[in-house]
This record gives sequence, structure tokens and C-alpha cells, in this order.
Amino acid sequence: MAKYIFKRILLAIVSIIIVSAISFFAMNLIPGGPFNKEKAGSPAIQKVLEERYNLDKPVGQQYLIYMNKLIHGDWGVSLKNGRDIWTDIWSKFQVSAKLGGTAAIVAIILGIIFGSIAGLTRNRWPDRLIVFFTTLGTAIPSFVLASLLLLIFCLKLAWFPVWSSSSHNYVLPVIALAIYPMAYITRLTKTSMLDALNQDYIRTAKAKGVAQYKIIFKHALRNALIPVVTYVGPMVAYILTGSMVVENIFTIGGLGSSFVTSITNRDYTTIMATTIFLAILMVVANLLTDIAYKLIDPRITLD
Repeated sequence: MAKYIFKRILLAIVSIIIVSAISFFAMNLIPGGPFNKEKAGSPAIQKVLEERYNLDKPVGQQYLIYMNKLIHGDWGVSLKNGRDIWTDIWSKFQVSAKLGGTAAIVAIILGIIFGSIAGLTRNRWPDRLIVFFTTLGTAIPSFVLASLLLLIFCLKLAWFPVWSSSSHNYVLPVIALAIYPMAYITRLTKTSMLDALNQDYIRTAKAKGVAQYKIIFKHALRNALIPVVTYVGPMVAYILTGSMVVENIFTIGGLGSSFVTSITNRDYTTIMATTIFLAILMVVANLLTDIAYKLIDPRITLD
């Protein structure tokens, strides 16, 4: 286990370096710069600003300077407002983490419950009803669902307030983010549950007179959760990327909306810092997912 974790950490470092390099060079290929509009009143002022932020140097040298500072814990300052980027990222990430974490928990719990019910009631009305709604949930993108929820429940019916500094309404954004992963987990759990219920060890347990709830929860459901755990890593990616659009729709001041704004403003340092931060989150999520395999099923080897 320790050897595997060490290998994954090394691979994670390489992955983050590759992601940062691609993001940095792709960002610099776009014509224009962060000081082409509002800040630079004259070519002289623009030259001073570019020298201050090392934008006058070759792109390769800029990247090495940036990564050297990052290794030493310096995430830089925003090119637009001069704020410390790490402080800004961390404060906004807390909002996004609360939103995304709640959506992930809701998706996992409800997905497992509905998937188990569908698997245990195969070809009966609960199964058909769940399949219908999960198909609908996977077909509607999160940003479309978010727009519909905002229009219907906030503007038309006024059941929920629109997000503001004084009114933090997490209900509708959580629903918008949780629907797709919940539907996918439901389908995964159902398929895995049906497969587990047809295994020989389930028949043996029934023959021995083991209680039905023990067969379901101790044997069938535990083995059915392995594909669900596999999906948790990609689900985190979906929620993080999906939250960028959803946060903009609901005007939530989280990391996603901040990232979109930084791209619009060509705030290079904020774009790079946010990209690397999200890449680190993804790598950690995938590593924890692999470790969870071993905890759920000790027969799985990670080396």
C-alpha cells in the first residue's frame, strides 16, 4: 500500500506539472494581455506593468519563474486587483466546497438508495419509475437544469430567494449539481446489485438461512459499491467543473465563478493558480478513491 501511494504521489506531481505547462503556454497563445485595456493608459505604463509581473520576458522563462515561486509557496497576486491569490482562492473554495460537498453527499446517498431499490424490485413499478427519472436526470445538463430551477422556483413561484450576500440559498444549486451524478450512481448501483444477487455466495447465504437484510447489506450491497467508488473520482471532477457554470447562473461567489471571471479578464496568475489548485484536488480525489477500493474489498491489490 505504501509503495503504491508513493508511486501515485510521484505520478500526481508529474501530472500537475504537465497540466500547469499546458495551461500556461495555451493561455499565452491567446492574442492580447491583461493590461491591454483598462490599466494601461499609455505604452510606457503598460511596459512598466509588464516588467513588474515578468510579462516582458520569454514565455518559457515566465513559466520557470512562476513555478519556482509556486514551489516556495508563493501563489502570486491578481493582475487585476492586486489581491493575494491564495487567500482569495481559499475563501472562495470554502463556498464551492460547501456547495459541491453537499451535492456529492446527496448524490451518493440517494443514488445508492434508489439503485438498491431498483435492483431489488426489478421489472416492477418502483424500478420502472426510478429508471424513468434517472434517464431524465442524465439527459439534462446541469446548466440547463439550473436555469430552469432559477426561473421556476425563484422568479415565477418565488419559493426560494435568489442568492445574495444576505440570503445563501444552497437548495437549488445543490439540486442542479446533484441530479446527474445521482442518476448515474443509481444506474451503477442497480446494475451491480443485480450482478451481486446472482452470485454463488448469495445463493449459499440464502441456503444457510441467513437473514434477508444481512444478505442485502452485508454481502450484496457491499460488493455493489465497488463500481460506485470508482465513479467518485470523476464525480468530483464533474461537480467542480459543473459548479463553475452553476455558480455563475445562481450568482454564487465561489471558486467556479471566480475562475470564469479570471478567464474573461485574462488574469493570468489567477487562472494558473486556480487550474493548479483544481488539478491537485482531482489528483487527491483519485488517490483516495483507489485507497477506498482496498478498504471495501481487501482482495483488491494496489501494487
